[in-house]
Amino acid sequence: MSDATTLDRTLSPSTRLRVTGMDCASCAAKVENAVRRLPGIEEIQVSVATETLTVRHGPDTDALAIAATVRSLGYGAEDPAAAVASDAGRPEQAWWRTPKALLAFACGTALVLAYAIGQAAPAAERWAFLAAMMIGLVPIARRAISAARHGTPFSIETLMSVAAIGATLIGATEEAATVVFLFLVGEVLEGVAAGRARASIRGLTGLVPDTALLEAGGTTERVPAASLRVGATVLVRPGDRIPADGTVLAGESAVDEAPVTGESVPRRKAPADAVFAGTVNGEGALRVRVTAAARDNTIARVVRLVEEAQEAKAPTERLIDRVARVYTPAVVAVAALVAVLPPLVVGASWAEWVYKGLAILLIGCPCALVISTPAAIAAGLSAGARHGLLIKGGAVLERLAAVTMVAFDKTGTLTEGSPVVTDVAAFGRSERDVLSLAAALEAGSSHPLAKAVLAKAAEVGAPVPPAFGATALGGKGVTGKVGGLDLFLGSPREAAARSAFTPEQSAQVSTLNDAGKTVSALVVNGSLAGLIAMRDEPRPDAKAGIDRLAATAITAVMLTGDNARTAGAVAGALGIEARAELLPEDKQRIVSELQAGGAVVAKVGDGINDAPALAAADVGIAMGGGTDVALEAADAAVLHGRVADVARMIELSRRTLANIRANIAIALGLKLVFLATTVAGITGLWPAILADTGATVLVTGNALRLLGMRLR
Repeated sequence: MSDATTLDRTLSPSTRLRVTGMDCASCAAKVENAVRRLPGIEEIQVSVATETLTVRHGPDTDALAIAATVRSLGYGAEDPAAAVASDAGRPEQAWWRTPKALLAFACGTALVLAYAIGQAAPAAERWAFLAAMMIGLVPIARRAISAARHGTPFSIETLMSVAAIGATLIGATEEAATVVFLFLVGEVLEGVAAGRARASIRGLTGLVPDTALLEAGGTTERVPAASLRVGATVLVRPGDRIPADGTVLAGESAVDEAPVTGESVPRRKAPADAVFAGTVNGEGALRVRVTAAARDNTIARVVRLVEEAQEAKAPTERLIDRVARVYTPAVVAVAALVAVLPPLVVGASWAEWVYKGLAILLIGCPCALVISTPAAIAAGLSAGARHGLLIKGGAVLERLAAVTMVAFDKTGTLTEGSPVVTDVAAFGRSERDVLSLAAALEAGSSHPLAKAVLAKAAEVGAPVPPAFGATALGGKGVTGKVGGLDLFLGSPREAAARSAFTPEQSAQVSTLNDAGKTVSALVVNGSLAGLIAMRDEPRPDAKAGIDRLAATAITAVMLTGDNARTAGAVAGALGIEARAELLPEDKQRIVSELQAGGAVVAKVGDGINDAPALAAADVGIAMGGGTDVALEAADAAVLHGRVADVARMIELSRRTLANIRANIAIALGLKLVFLATTVAGITGLWPAILADTGATVLVTGNALRLLGMRLR
C-alpha cells in the first residue's frame, strides 16, 4: 500500500483494512494480538470470512503503523476500497499462483533435487536437504519471530521452526526438510478451503448485474447498477437479471427467483408486484421502480447479515479458544519433559527422546482443533444463506439445535396475510353472477376484502359491469346500482335488515362464521342473492411445515392478536394449539412462561407487535419480508416466507453441530493416536506433521461438506 492510498491517517476514530492470507481463527488471533499492542487501540474486529480488519483507535494512532504491523506477520494489508478498485475486472487469483503455493512448489522441487543429489553424491546429501529445508523454513521462521514479537509466542510457525531446527541438530535433516514441505502443503490446502468458503458468499454478490437500463427523459441509458437510486425506473429486458429490488410498474413476465429464494418454478409478475435484485426476467419486458439502493437490496442484506453472523462466535468456539490458549503452552511443556526426563532419569538416548519430543511438539499444534468449530459454523451459515435462511451468528446456530417449541404468529406467518374468497353461495342466481355484481360494487376500493372479491371475480372470469352511485356505508357495507338493479353488499346483520333470511341461509352464515370466515351478503332488489365468505388462509406449506416440526419432536403453538374463532379455525386446520386476542405484552409473557416451564422457545413472526416476543424468545425468527423492527429484534430470518423453512433452519443447526462434534473427534483423535505411536517409537516427525496438517485438512473438508447441503 503506497502513501497515496485512502487509509485514514489523520483524526479518524477507525481504520478498516483488507487483510489477505488469513486462513483460520489462529491467523485472526495473531493479527488481533499484534494490533492490540499498538498504542491508542480501543477495539479490534478481525474477520477471516471477509478478510477485513476494523480498528477503533485514538486520534494519534497512525493507520500506516497498523498496516505495517499486519504485513510484518506475513499477511497483506490494504485499504478495502483500493483493493476493490485494483481487483475490478480481474479474475480471482488461482490457488497455484498464490505466494504460499509458489513457496510450497519451490520447497518441493528443492526436496526432489536433494533426493537426486543424495543418490548421485552421498557426501553432499545432508547439505542438499539442509538447503531444501531452508527454502521453506526461512519464511516460516521469520513469521514466527514476528508473531512472538507481537504477542503470540506459541504460534504454529514457532512450533514448526523449533521442531525443524531441533531435528537438524540431532541429524534428522532429511525428515526436517520433508516436514517443512508437508507443512507448506497443509497451508496451501487450508488457503484453498478458506477461499472456497469465502467464495460461497461472494458468489451471491455476483448475482446482481453490473449495469442497468435507466429510463430518463423518454430514453434509456445504461448506467452502473450500483448508482441506481430509490424511485428510479429501469427497463428489464427478457433474459436480463433484475438490477435492483423494486416494484413492477408495467409489463408481465415470469421471473426466475431461484438465485434468491430457491424456488424452482418461476413466479408470474404483474404491475404492483415486488421483484428482487439478482433474479432473472423471463419472456416479457418489465418496467421496474427501484425501491432499495444497491447497498440495501436483498442480496446485499443477505451478504451483510451472513458476514456479521460469522463474527459472532458460538459458545463451543469460545470454549475451544479458551482451551487453545492453555493447550499450546501445555503441549510445549509436555514435549520438553518427554525430551529431557528419560535421558536424565533413566539414562535413555538423548537423540531418541529429543526426536520424540520434537514430534510431540508438532502433534500438539492446535490448528485443527481451533478451526474445527469456526469452519463448520461459517459453512453452515453460508449454506443457510443460500437457502434463504439468515442466522445471526454461531451462538444462534447452536441455540436453534436445542429448540423444543416454536411459537408462531398467525397473520402473515402461518397465513398469507391477506384474505381470499373461500366460499360463494348463490340464491336464485349463478355464483358467477354473484361475484360479478359484488365486484362491480367493490371496483376501485383498496380494502383487503374488496381486493379479495375482485381477485376471485378475475379468477373465474366474471365480468365487472359499471356501477352507478356506489356509496360506502361506514362499517356496514356499500350500496349502488348495476344495470337497473339496486344492490347492497355488506355484513349479514345489515343485509338481514334489508331482506329476510331463511333458516337455512342463517345457518349457512353461522357455519361460515364458525369456520373463522368473514361473510359478506349480497342483496339484489331487496332479496338475498348470495353469500361470499373470505378468510386469511394458511400458507400452502403451513401444514407440511408444522408436521415436519412434529416429526422432530418439536411442538408448535399459535400466538395471535386475532379473534379466538378465526384463530381456532386456522389452528384446527393445522393441528396446533391457538392462543388468541393477545396484545404484544401478552405474547412476550407467554413466551417467558413457556421458558419457565423448561421449553427452549423459538418465536416466529413478521410484525411490529411480534418484536417483544421475538426478543424474549431463546431464538427469534422473522418471517418473510417482515417489518424492519421484527428483523432487528430477531436472531434469524426466513426470507422466503415458507413455514417449512423454520424446520429446515433447525435441521441445519443440528447437522452443523453434528459436523462440529465430528471435527473435534477427528482433531483430537488423530493427535492421540499419533501421540501414542510416537512415544512407542512407531512413528516419527513426518507422520507427526501429517497428524496436524492432515487433521486440519480433514476438519476443513468435513466442514465444507455443509456448503453443498440440500435442505429439502
